[in-house]
Amino acid sequence: MDTPSAFAAVALAAVSWDGVLSAAGARSLRHALDYRQPFRHYDEARMVHLMDSLLANLRSKGSQHLMVEAAAVLSPQQRATAYAAAMEIMRSDGPLEPDECNILANLAEVLALDGGLTADVGRVMDVLHADLEA
Repeated sequence: MDTPSAFAAVALAAVSWDGVLSAAGARSLRHALDYRQPFRHYDEARMVHLMDSLLANLRSKGSQHLMVEAAAVLSPQQRATAYAAAMEIMRSDGPLEPDECNILANLAEVLALDGGLTADVGRVMDVLHADLEA
């Protein structure tokens, strides 16, 4: 697995932890990749191939194994960025559910991230995804 595939795998595994890739999750996943280097230079066929490959791996290995495999490829900074992207994608359809919090805690452990960093990311996501009508 190369670095771009590993990054996308973390995001995909986190967002489809329950076996379902919601429409909001799929849109958010695509957005998280589309503006980021190197994905912004991928044509449609290459992006479809990447997602098809990752989905096949997800189905055959499961999200936990896919996250572990991806974590082994990523540098510490890339793991932190992948975690933040995964959390943002999971927040795309509203506040985090308890099961999503558990998945993120597991992801942080798999990625060997510091608790202070993950708490900071959570606070930023709370600000970013705040309800404007509250």
